[in-house]
Amino acid sequence: MSDNMSDFPETPTQTGPKGVINDWRRFKLESMDQESLPAAKRELLRQMSSPSRPRDDAKANINRKMSVQEYELLKEEDEGCLKKYRKRCMQDMHDKLSFGPRFEGVHTLDSGEAFLEVIEKEHYSTVVVVHIFKVGVKGCEEINSCLDCLAIEYPTVKFCRIDAVASGASERFSDEVLPTLLVYKAGELLGNFLACTQHLTEEFFATDVEAFLNSYGLLPEKELPGMEDEEENDVE
Repeated sequence: MSDNMSDFPETPTQTGPKGVINDWRRFKLESMDQESLPAAKRELLRQMSSPSRPRDDAKANINRKMSVQEYELLKEEDEGCLKKYRKRCMQDMHDKLSFGPRFEGVHTLDSGEAFLEVIEKEHYSTVVVVHIFKVGVKGCEEINSCLDCLAIEYPTVKFCRIDAVASGASERFSDEVLPTLLVYKAGELLGNFLACTQHLTEEFFATDVEAFLNSYGLLPEKELPGMEDEEENDVE
């Protein structure tokens, strides 16, 4: 991307028809590979970004009406850029509406103290799902794999796992009650599912565990669907 984009005046994302057009123009200019464009188009982009003009003139340049030349330039290859723009707008909206931290993957807890800390100190709006397992116990490995998948689908949920022995409460969590799923929010126990695989079929998947937790209303709404999938459906 050309260096003169760094001088393009920063303005907050706006709403309303004029604001959306201006925001779209800015996104389009910043996302285009200007070096691969013909000289005439690069000059037009330079005029549109106006890096050499005073800041006030540059702001006025953003708010002016779109010329025919601009329209012809901006509409070329708009489909791919529009997908990216829509995805960015959806993500911006989601970020503004989202509260609490986000997580990546399943967190392994190595002690009873770590187990208590994650329950007591996590953000009040965060759902915490803890899998108590033991290596070699039927169903534990499968539940771990399912939680790996669900952690991607629900980044606002904190998924954890802890070995029953490491928890310091192995006498309470004998092999007969494993795997166990515990669900907390704001330090309160919402779900206590001993030998949770008894509620599932012999062969189960992440969607089955998800449906089970959702049957008790324990998972939040899913993230917004990926824009790529939506666009592929539109093309079909």
